[in-house]
Amino acid sequence: MESVYALAIGVLAGSGVWLLLRPRTFQVLLGLTLLSYAANLFIFGMGRLAMHMAPIIDSTTGAVTVSNYTDPVPQALVLTAIVIGFATTALLLVVLLALRGVTGTDHVDGREPLP
Repeated sequence: MESVYALAIGVLAGSGVWLLLRPRTFQVLLGLTLLSYAANLFIFGMGRLAMHMAPIIDSTTGAVTVSNYTDPVPQALVLTAIVIGFATTALLLVVLLALRGVTGTDHVDGREPLP
């Protein structure tokens, strides 16, 4: 399970970096989005991937050990990061559309390369 999870994070991060290096602004925006998804999955994975465990320590069970619960802090951080990432992506998209209207191109440098 962990190897598939790590592979998914690696593929998302690698694809995001590849798209960041592309010459079009929309591809750069998608690359930033994929990198944020990879970072969110990484933070989420730091809270230990556990199924059928309580998100907080339950004192009624008697045995209170760290292995009996899943850390809720990474889940809260990822939820916050998703909301902030969505707002940032929407803002960048509006800025990129305005930039295309002003320059007439969506190239990162603002002008098309010579053939």
